[in-house]
Amino acid sequence: MSVPVTCKDFFCTESHPQPVGIIIFGASGDLTSRKLLPSLFNLFLRGLMPDDFYILGVARTEFTDETFREKVKESLTGDNGKIQDFLERTFYTQGEYDSISLYSDLKWRIKDLEKRFTTKGNKIFYMAVPPSLYLPIVENLGDLGLTSQENAFSRVIIEKPFGFDLDSANELDKKLHMTLKEDQIYRIDHYLGKETVQNILIFRFANSIFEPVWNNRYIDNVQITVAEDIGVEHRAGYYEHAGLVRDMFQNHMMQLLSLVTIEPPSTFDADEIHNEKVKIFRSIRPFPLDDLDSWFVRGQYGRGKIDGKEVVSYVEEPGVNPNSKVETFAAAKFMIDNWRWSGVPFYMRSGKRLQKRVSEIIITFKRVPHSIFPQLPVKNIPSNILKINIQPEEGIVLSFQAKHPGPKLCMSTLTMDFKYTEVFGTRPPEAYERLLLDCMFGDQTLFIRDDVMRESWKIFTPLIKKWESEKDISKLDIYEAGTWGPASSDELIKKDGREWYNAL
Repeated sequence: MSVPVTCKDFFCTESHPQPVGIIIFGASGDLTSRKLLPSLFNLFLRGLMPDDFYILGVARTEFTDETFREKVKESLTGDNGKIQDFLERTFYTQGEYDSISLYSDLKWRIKDLEKRFTTKGNKIFYMAVPPSLYLPIVENLGDLGLTSQENAFSRVIIEKPFGFDLDSANELDKKLHMTLKEDQIYRIDHYLGKETVQNILIFRFANSIFEPVWNNRYIDNVQITVAEDIGVEHRAGYYEHAGLVRDMFQNHMMQLLSLVTIEPPSTFDADEIHNEKVKIFRSIRPFPLDDLDSWFVRGQYGRGKIDGKEVVSYVEEPGVNPNSKVETFAAAKFMIDNWRWSGVPFYMRSGKRLQKRVSEIIITFKRVPHSIFPQLPVKNIPSNILKINIQPEEGIVLSFQAKHPGPKLCMSTLTMDFKYTEVFGTRPPEAYERLLLDCMFGDQTLFIRDDVMRESWKIFTPLIKKWESEKDISKLDIYEAGTWGPASSDELIKKDGREWYNAL
């Protein structure tokens, strides 16, 4: 049962962004219709879009402005009058991404829309396209002067993956910087836009009661789980090339780990926070390649049941190689060799076709050092647990021991459960809303800086190369769909005398 939580706002601010044109490459795709356009429309409804803005979709699909607006309308819900007002600022340009004529048409169209909507030359380009198209698009934009920042800003949002290993990430980064400056590149990780993820910094650094115990003296272990109950669905082509370690660990999981573990930045500033992330990534102990199985587990889902329905194995999914050795599950133990975290294990796992869709961070504190209760040994007194729920229900849960009314010695574990929807009376905004708005402000706090990206790749590239170079890569544990992964994942943590916290 949830305990009532009261809320008293004492500081709440949101600025208004400058006029801007938002140009979306890949405008006919799934990401645009599911996330980007609904998020921009929600910002519009909340009065957080600039007074002067336009949206220009760009893709290969043959649409006119009118037919594109019909497609956009299908993805929006709300007041018809507001939808119509939004659609009147929505336009479309069709062409091949490798065609110079597309960018010539685009330059003309942008100039016309800038005059019409008085956006003062400010532009955001969103790359909702496959990674292989990032460079050609950016280079063509640069050749025609569309990324110039003379008396205006020009920013580019890039979706993951940012390369497929350290070398490819460095190469991509080097070539992007031939056209763009670092302050123009916004490497997006939508997990960082989630309210609970953002709340980690405020929870840690705006409360004096938590930071003093946020270290190896008081914390026993930390678990980070990002589980999905779905399979690869329409992403089989990408997944066969990437696998789960590249898809989840190198970005999402590492960003969650960094927010839990960084030192207090001197100010709430993008560069200060990124600097601390770099330090923490450099403190992560390298995995021993000669004993990797003791630290890192990889698995692949077999047949099983999800919500009572039979589902096929990964190798039976459409578009997947029947002999595929690509992992759909990974679990690992990380150690951070610095003063704050020395000796504290960080257990991380992520997978597809698991028992439940959930993303959470579980911080388990050490047991009391001594029991003053003769009948109750220390080992029988539960640890305090702090759980940060990221999805599907965003919130924070804290458990502690207290006396139950009645007998002289009757101890119970109480749970304080804070849910965003219950306390604030509304669901948190979609993560893309926050990130798109921050890009309009020029705030890179919730985006990935180039050196942060490189340090993360340095951790995983040796592992990836080892797996790919081995002639026998059969060390891939098959797990039944609808479970919490392979038995080897449980063994990984049990050998340390601990167990996974599995969401009910």
